[in-house]
Amino acid sequence: MIKEKHCAIGYIRISTQEQDEKYGKDAQRMAISKYAKEHGLTIVSWFTDVVSGVSDEREELNKLLYGYDVANPPFEAIIVFKSDRLARDTKLYFYYLYLLEKKGVKLISVEENFGDDETFANIYRSMMLFVAEQERKNIALRTSHGREIKANAGGYAGGGVPFGYKVEKGQLVINDAEARIVQEIFSLDKDNISQVKIAQYLNEQGFRTKTGTPFNQVKIHYIINNRKLYQGYIKYGGKKAQWVKGVHTPILDE
Repeated sequence: MIKEKHCAIGYIRISTQEQDEKYGKDAQRMAISKYAKEHGLTIVSWFTDVVSGVSDEREELNKLLYGYDVANPPFEAIIVFKSDRLARDTKLYFYYLYLLEKKGVKLISVEENFGDDETFANIYRSMMLFVAEQERKNIALRTSHGREIKANAGGYAGGGVPFGYKVEKGQLVINDAEARIVQEIFSLDKDNISQVKIAQYLNEQGFRTKTGTPFNQVKIHYIINNRKLYQGYIKYGGKKAQWVKGVHTPILDE
């Protein structure tokens, strides 16, 4: 396979957590297309992943890295909007860069000019990726703290919506149909009915979980294990977190 001169691949990565339009799919594609046109490069194909920048589970990128002839892919460059679109993790980025260099493929960043000096370019890349990596960690930390503060104040901090409730305007609100099932579950549990038989009974009555699937012992156990939630309390942070009085309406009496 002969490497086609002036042919390039456009690679786009979108994180599900990023809301800034500057990093949206259309914005990245427009910037990459503009760069290619100005530098005499033809985009022969586009690859797009919707995934976090620290994840190595990249279906499209994996096709790009491993799906072509290892020694001689039919393009001479991959164009990205920014280096952190390839990866936010420094080690992961340089691993991908190493794979591309082995294939004789250039990595071009539209937003960053690394120059021709490869030593300086790698140092500059490291600096940019370090900043991006720290930014990601800070965002995660702020999000975590924000959720913890909200939960400690008794508010719904996001995540899966408990069976028996729905979310309205960022708060837990009783789902009447599900709430009656929750009360029935705790009533049967009080009568020492096993969780397996509770699930069987609910399924026989035609009741289903929030996702429309039949009940099983695991789902019943989860509901019973969260009795405090249904008594009007809430917690955030897993097993180490403390239950605090919530602002949602209880389904069960204390």
